[in-house]
Amino acid sequence: MTESEIKIYQTDDGQTNIDVRFENETVWLSQKQMAQLFDKDSDTIGLHLKNIYQSGELEEFPTTEESSVVQNEGKRQVQRKIKLYNLDAIISVGYRVNSKRGIQFRIWASRIIKEYLLKGFVVDNQRLIRQNSQLKELQNSVKILGYSLKLEQLTNNESVGLLKIISDYAYALDILDQYDYQRLEINNTTGKSTYRLSYEEAMSQILIAKKVHGNSDLFGNEKDDSFKSSISTIYQTFDGIDLYPSIEEKAANLLYFITKNHSFSDGNKRIAALIFIYFLEKNGILYDGNGNKRIADNTLVALTLMIAVSKMEEKDTMVKVIVNLINRNN
Repeated sequence: MTESEIKIYQTDDGQTNIDVRFENETVWLSQKQMAQLFDKDSDTIGLHLKNIYQSGELEEFPTTEESSVVQNEGKRQVQRKIKLYNLDAIISVGYRVNSKRGIQFRIWASRIIKEYLLKGFVVDNQRLIRQNSQLKELQNSVKILGYSLKLEQLTNNESVGLLKIISDYAYALDILDQYDYQRLEINNTTGKSTYRLSYEEAMSQILIAKKVHGNSDLFGNEKDDSFKSSISTIYQTFDGIDLYPSIEEKAANLLYFITKNHSFSDGNKRIAALIFIYFLEKNGILYDGNGNKRIADNTLVALTLMIAVSKMEEKDTMVKVIVNLINRNN
């Protein structure tokens, strides 16, 4: 193992990038190597790792392994055992360290999460730099292609498939454009919810999940009354009018509140995602008319992680993004 397996650097245009060399589909670094990566002393990294495992954020056994290394001690070569940490642990430490390198890492990670959320895949950032006029031209071309696909019966199956793929991304491009110019709006929602989620039922679903997945005793263990508050808040009214009138708005705020309130000793993100999709299913909008998921698994993961690292003042934008990803356009 060498420290070159992960490198944080800045490109000429000021963007933060990370080079990663994988081994067995992950990366393994020692505590000392992480200290070098994030430019912190080894004791600080050790304290962060201790807190990560004690809080239940990660389990120690699947994220660590022992490795034998040969070290020069005086005139002797001695074989020692050192503990290595995988990519999950490295990322968790990266979100905790207070250093310039840690900040660079978080900027990079946040950008990648947003790209996964809004585009569905990560592409080279250099190829995404376009003029606004070019983006508008692409959007218009996509709409024309989609319209042509409905009107004309093409004989080339590959052409039909290509046109359909391009057309399917028209909505994603529109969301990107609205996000960039802070014009995201809540529209095309389903209307009032037909099902009201109770605190008691939510807790019963958490207990079921705990039994099915064999989670730890800390999973679902409430630290305070904030989980109950998360549920009741989405049903708040003002002058008899719902503050969150549609199913999608209630669901989006429910995911946000549970993720941010950190109500449990363990499993906060999993519980937030579970109750979110349970609420959608009970209100009949988890699947579209063809029985397909309205929100993909990787999108649900990215949404939950993005909420977790977002700032409080970004709440309205986060909620609008979620609503646009689960409304009737999907």
